[in-house]
Amino acid sequence: MSKIFDYCESLFDDIVALRRDLHMHPELGFEVDRTASIVATELEKIGIKTKKCVGISGVTGDIEIPNVERRIALRADMDALAIQEQKASPYKSKNNGKAHMCGHDVHTAMLIGAAKVINKFRNELRTSVRFIFQPNEENLANGALSMIEDGVLEDVDEIYALHVWPSIEVGQFAICSGPTLSQGDSFNIEIIGKGGHGAHPNLTIDPILIACQFVTNLQSIVARNLDPLEAGVISVTQINAGTTFNIIPSKISISGTVRTLKKEIQGTIRERVQEILAGCTSSHGADFNFSYREGVPVTHNHKLCVEKALSTAKPLTSENNIFSPFPPLLASEDFGYYSQKIPACYIFLGAGNKEKGIINACHDPEFDVDEECIKFGMAMHASLVLNT
Repeated sequence: MSKIFDYCESLFDDIVALRRDLHMHPELGFEVDRTASIVATELEKIGIKTKKCVGISGVTGDIEIPNVERRIALRADMDALAIQEQKASPYKSKNNGKAHMCGHDVHTAMLIGAAKVINKFRNELRTSVRFIFQPNEENLANGALSMIEDGVLEDVDEIYALHVWPSIEVGQFAICSGPTLSQGDSFNIEIIGKGGHGAHPNLTIDPILIACQFVTNLQSIVARNLDPLEAGVISVTQINAGTTFNIIPSKISISGTVRTLKKEIQGTIRERVQEILAGCTSSHGADFNFSYREGVPVTHNHKLCVEKALSTAKPLTSENNIFSPFPPLLASEDFGYYSQKIPACYIFLGAGNKEKGIINACHDPEFDVDEECIKFGMAMHASLVLNT
């Protein structure tokens, strides 16, 4: 392979050790102080101009090339999940209830490795480079917005990110064109009835019965109100009511998520959820409260960035290991905020290995990656800027 890939291989053991250290010490949300300190130290070691506390707790690094007109940004997320890791390994999380079950430890380590590769060949650069290490991707507080508000996209022409993906094998890449990840919204509902004794339901307005009808009817929206070729998901994920076995409660709370790839589909679903809620409650004489929160926007892969990503991947692997166009996913990512601002491309990096039993999806308590993917991730990041 290329000299870039060869240099990535020479760094591999060190970057794996770094990834494992990050994996053992996961941090949540904006509270990524240890991780950010390691990132800044590693960038400063190789002479990259570094800024700390960006977007509250993020880090950026810049390689400035005189007399060039372009700047490319590469982004990694640093935060972990509030989840208990269940897979036994020598680098298992040491922080109870926190774990890197979405691969952000890999993303951070890979981008540090890529920064070292790019810096090694900086005399060949025809673009300036910004490395963006972002906190709080997993939460609705949205670390990307905080980073953007702190100016990380100033003078940036295009941005790229990689995400490890165990459903495809190491050495493979998957790249969508256009909508790539969904808008992820949430809703909270309270149905207000009239409580009473469980033996005398006729004297009550039972919110549990109403909730059951409402949740069942929700599924008619996707089945009967959306074009069958359009993507949309409505999932109820929480129902809470009652205090004991023989009392019908006076109210019930329901929460869930809506995932869409188009604004008009989102609008249809939002409108129909409220209409069905109003119908179910009014038919029983109950009241309701309804709140709907728009989440992160659709991550959109721009045509020219996709073409560049595809041409960059080809020297790193065989043609049949590049999946494009890849179908969009209804997971969500705050990288969507970057893609709203400037041309962007979000790339799925093969991290699975069926022979090793590495098949568990992101957010699974037994998630892991085949660390060989780190070589391909570093090489992809580095090649996107060095081959510009």
